[in-house]
Amino acid sequence: MKKSVLVIIISAFLCLPSVVFSAGDNSKCDTKYPVILAHGMGAQAKIVNIVDYWWGIEDALEDEGADVYITSVNGMDSTANKAASFKKQFFDILAISGKTKANIIGHSHGTIYTRYAISNLGLAPNVASYTALSGPHRGSSVADFIFKIVPDKGWNLVGDTLDIVYTFIFGDDDPNSLENGWEMTRPYMQNVFNPNCPDAAGLYYQSYTSKIRYASNSIILGVPWLICLSYEGDNDGLVSVSSAKWGNFRGVIEGAWWSGGVDHLNIVNQFFGITPGFDAPEFYVDMVSDLKDKGF
Repeated sequence: MKKSVLVIIISAFLCLPSVVFSAGDNSKCDTKYPVILAHGMGAQAKIVNIVDYWWGIEDALEDEGADVYITSVNGMDSTANKAASFKKQFFDILAISGKTKANIIGHSHGTIYTRYAISNLGLAPNVASYTALSGPHRGSSVADFIFKIVPDKGWNLVGDTLDIVYTFIFGDDDPNSLENGWEMTRPYMQNVFNPNCPDAAGLYYQSYTSKIRYASNSIILGVPWLICLSYEGDNDGLVSVSSAKWGNFRGVIEGAWWSGGVDHLNIVNQFFGITPGFDAPEFYVDMVSDLKDKGF
């Protein structure tokens, strides 16, 4: 009898933590509609089939009750082709989730091909909200600079070489690196893309960006940061603050006072979650919690 009572007490004690924690503090990001994450240029949702683009962010959101889906398109391709691929995945996600709408969160070029899909491919009625992170909405002077330093005759060679790399190493399906790069230039974005991609009436658009203060945590963005700084001012190593503003601009993320800033990769928790002075998962949890509070 004593042994039976002891077993019951121990069992209850062992079960207690799960009972207490399941009572529920994990609804902070339980939005009305699912969250769809759209990655940027030069990568896929799982880079070379190994590294998660959104490092630790999906888990952080799901731990707080969010229903998260991650799309994956060619790393290097035209905006229109990426948008078409995204559209198919978007409606597949709606079918799986059983919802009529979804919240789109895009990073870098992911903010552009999703905008295209909303404006030109019929997604607007099914989008609850659109959030842009470090989006080159007015192009990037870094893209301009690359096309200036590469002779016209060398463009196709560079593009073809990148296509080979992205086909056989990254796994792209018939990529178009040259077109992708050209479409990120300031003249193209401002004179061609934006006039042909008007915002959908009644849809909530918002944007965030980050900037490097004096040093890039990712190292490789140090030189592009200086290039962009000389042409456009404050930037994250690839996209300027002025270019990233779209819709309701929510601010510039700089990280802790002692850090060098938050660069273009840090904002998606790269490299591998090492982002000194910036807690990326916490930022996404707060952002999605805000979408929940707004009724999305």
